[in-house]
Amino acid sequence: MPLAFAEDRYERMTYRRCGASGLLLPAISLGAWTTFGGYRDATVARRCIYRAFDLGITHIDLANNYGEPPGNAERVVGAILRAMPRDELIVSTKAGYRMWPGPYGIGLSAKYLVASLDQSLRRLGLDYVDIYYAHRPDPETPLEETMAALDRIVRQGKALYVGVSNFSGEQFCAAVRVTREMGLAPITIHQPRYNLLGRRPETDLFPHSEREGTGVIAFSPLASGMLTDKYLGPEIPQDSRAALAWSAEEQGRRLTPENLDRVRRLNAIAEARGQTLAQMALAWVLRLPAVTSALIGVSRVEQVDENVAALSNLTFTAEELAAIDAITLG
Repeated sequence: MPLAFAEDRYERMTYRRCGASGLLLPAISLGAWTTFGGYRDATVARRCIYRAFDLGITHIDLANNYGEPPGNAERVVGAILRAMPRDELIVSTKAGYRMWPGPYGIGLSAKYLVASLDQSLRRLGLDYVDIYYAHRPDPETPLEETMAALDRIVRQGKALYVGVSNFSGEQFCAAVRVTREMGLAPITIHQPRYNLLGRRPETDLFPHSEREGTGVIAFSPLASGMLTDKYLGPEIPQDSRAALAWSAEEQGRRLTPENLDRVRRLNAIAEARGQTLAQMALAWVLRLPAVTSALIGVSRVEQVDENVAALSNLTFTAEELAAIDAITLG
């Protein structure tokens, strides 16, 4: 029996056009990098995905190597999606990083991209994905081969839109040039890492993506949880990603005194705005017209509600932006 979801779900969400395409994405999208099928089980994933859809989050983002073991996120999410209205969902996946042994299980060759998507579709239980990404640049494979393989996949009906992720501005422009010269499916979306603590796309990517009519979905807008209230206190919470998924080396690299000081100063600005730090961080990412959507990862249902509430205040004063710049660029 079909599940019943909130009838007003589309009134609760803001949707933005993805560049010059006809695709609309929710301003907040839901990802499954290390959580669903990773350190959070299927029960948590189901609750979070159902709640997200009730709030109008229609986009679920995955990759072939997400989860533990790699591919488990697609299995877990795929089982959940079977009880949901497929035609109301945007499902994306990616390929590029190591997925299986041997020379054909990594990179952006036609062999790997086609084989990986076939595996992803089986794990997801879907006939097609809406967006298929080249997950990373591959200097060993000609861009012509990569972009032609993505075009072939679209023509076969296995994906509707083409995306790239982790490409620099220069690499993105080169990929766009190839698609135009060869008459291939355009790059509809780019997925870079972008947050208050990592601002390189502002100068390296966004001028190019806006000029080319390509949408942008920012991953890690909360800096893997750094831009939340989890690390404002003296102790690492036991249910946090740092405690459950980060090694001691990674904790030391991320949770430096300098980073924690910046986070606490940013939190003071958020409190003055009447927002949590996470809400302000999301609002700040979404302040730019170049950004179509912010991609969140959650481990509790309450986080879905908190993050979507960020959409109630996306406006920043000049003074607030100057104070943020002093902290994050100083």
